[in-house]
Amino acid sequence: MAWKPTELPDQTGRTFVITGANGGLGAETTKVLAAKGATVVMACRNAAKAEEVAAAIPGDVRVAALDLADLSSVRAFAERSDEFDVLVNNAGLMNIPFSRTADGFETQFGVNHLGHFALTGLLLDRIRDRVVTLASIAHKQTPKLWIDDLNYENRRYQRNLAYAQAKLANLMFARELQRRLAESGSKKRSYAVHPGVSATDLFARTETPLDRVSKPFIRLIGHAPAKAAHSTLFAAGMPDPDPDIYWGPTRLFGSQGPVQPSPSSKLSKNPELQRRLWTESERMTGVTYKF
Repeated sequence: MAWKPTELPDQTGRTFVITGANGGLGAETTKVLAAKGATVVMACRNAAKAEEVAAAIPGDVRVAALDLADLSSVRAFAERSDEFDVLVNNAGLMNIPFSRTADGFETQFGVNHLGHFALTGLLLDRIRDRVVTLASIAHKQTPKLWIDDLNYENRRYQRNLAYAQAKLANLMFARELQRRLAESGSKKRSYAVHPGVSATDLFARTETPLDRVSKPFIRLIGHAPAKAAHSTLFAAGMPDPDPDIYWGPTRLFGSQGPVQPSPSSKLSKNPELQRRLWTESERMTGVTYKF
């Protein structure tokens, strides 16, 4: 029988930090967790928009400014943070034109992966329970991880491959974090999940004519944002999911369906590449993890 958020236990006394929670899957996740009694911190670049969303959600919902495209903002957020239970690395950009972050990173890789890598590392000593990182079925769409040119210094930018590389990095990071936590004897856990396909604003920021037609098409093959958030809620709120499983929908090539163990690419399971990505991420962000 398909898992449903109604099965989530009471979350009273637990605090969740969710990046990019001012819309889409982040907002849906916030609604359910707050309804279950949790305190939810919506960590968003657009704090004004987040305040409007938070005001419409019953429960203990708070807003904090966080711009994952600027490591100084990531560090400032971490410095202001107290202990909490769960970090949900949810924010993301998809298939946008070429640009660079405040720190000079290619923006999709910089926001989707490096921003979350730095944030998690800076907060790790304040996270009591677990980290949930959203990857994507799009991680299968890249033939390799350009480990020697992650920042697009020496190759032509292709927005779809840049997105696939960033989501592959999310998945590999979550797995390597879990390996290092387990190796250190920590009781903290790291989960990788994917939401399938859902018609959120993620599909309307490419600055191409596709922005006008993508949402209606996506609605045909994907599922509603409320259902797409199920894998995040499952990994973030259930007592003891297996952190070695990649959780997400599996129907229609992973586009929709209930939360289940989901297949991932052979590339994403490469332990040596996971370690090299970790080393490069520490070098690029200047954030070194302490276990």
